[in-house]
Amino acid sequence: MLISISAKLVMVLIGISKIGILGLFTGSAVSNSASSAVSVEVGKPAPAFTLKSVDGKDVSLSDFKGKIVVLEWTNPGCPFVVGHYKNGNMPKLQKELTDKGVVWLAINSTNKNHKDYLTASEFKAQMAEWKAHASHYLLDEDGKVGKMFDAKTTPHMYVIDKNGNLAYMGAIDDDRSTNGGKDAKVNYVKKAVEELLAGKEVSEKVTKQYGCSVKY
Repeated sequence: MLISISAKLVMVLIGISKIGILGLFTGSAVSNSASSAVSVEVGKPAPAFTLKSVDGKDVSLSDFKGKIVVLEWTNPGCPFVVGHYKNGNMPKLQKELTDKGVVWLAINSTNKNHKDYLTASEFKAQMAEWKAHASHYLLDEDGKVGKMFDAKTTPHMYVIDKNGNLAYMGAIDDDRSTNGGKDAKVNYVKKAVEELLAGKEVSEKVTKQYGCSVKY
C-alpha cells in the first residue's frame, strides 16, 4: 500500500516538473505573462516611446519634456476620424492648442496588412488635404506603442502633463457619433488641456473612448 502511494506521488511530481519545464520553453509560465503586461494609469508616468514620423525622423516622447502633450490615435480610413477632420473639428483644436505651446502627436497604429494602411507619404498627404495641424504624424506599424497605451479606438485621446504624467485618457468629446463633434456639449481634450494650462488639476480624468477599433 505504501509503495503504491509513493509511486503515485512520484508520478505527480514528475508531471508537475514537466509542466514547469514546458512553461520555460513556451513562455506560458505565470510569472512571464504577468511581467509582460503593460498598462497606463492616470496620475502615473506615461510610457516612453520613439516612433518614425512621416518625414522619416525619430520622434520621442522625451523630446517634449516640460510640455503638455496630446496623443491622438488616428486612422484616416475610419468614419469617426473622417468626421472629425472633414468638418474641421480636429484641425481647429490642433491649431488652437499647438498655438498655446502644446505638442500634438497623431499616431497611426494600422497594421501593414490591413486595407486602411497608409504609407508615410499617403498618411502625410491625407493630413495635408484635411489641413491638420498636429506637431508630428507618427507611424506605429507593429502596434507596440498603441498596445503600450492600450489604445482601443480611433480616435482615442491621451493628455500628458508637463511632468510627464498621464492626466487624461478617453474620448475626444461626448458626441459619440461620426458627426465629428458637431453635437458635442463637452470637448474633453480641450477641457483637460485648458485646466492644465491654468495650473489646475484635470477635473474629468477618464472617459469612455469611442470610434473604430484600432487595426492592429
